[in-house]
Amino acid sequence: MENIFYYNTTVEWTEGRKGNLTEINFPEIEVATPPDFPKGVPNVWSPEHLFVASVNVCLMTTFLAIAENSNLKFNSYKSGSKGKLEKVDGRFMISEIVLKPEIIVEDVKDIERAERIIHKSENHCLISNSIKTKVILEPIIKTA
Repeated sequence: MENIFYYNTTVEWTEGRKGNLTEINFPEIEVATPPDFPKGVPNVWSPEHLFVASVNVCLMTTFLAIAENSNLKFNSYKSGSKGKLEKVDGRFMISEIVLKPEIIVEDVKDIERAERIIHKSENHCLISNSIKTKVILEPIIKTA
């Protein structure tokens, strides 16, 4: 496996504060300025939403890989995320992302192991490792 990968996207302005995000083999995503800002557009994916989502999705995919390699049996995985946008030193930034994964394991004996795996996943998530935003992990592990 190579150690260098490239991910290409194109964004093209369409009107007002909106555009389309594309990659040659993917569905198009409409993107816009969030409604919190002047002329922002409600109900359209914003860079802020996609930023927070990328951390959340990365945690899930990293967990899936580590859980599979660890033979952890689980029934479900679902994770909410909340990004905090604020001014820091006069500039807007997502200063914190809270991740709340909920994992349902098959057996009570797997709760502690699932807890270790989700924390290991956050530590190895390449998106979390690529940003300066503080990431807070608040997992819930249960049995079915």
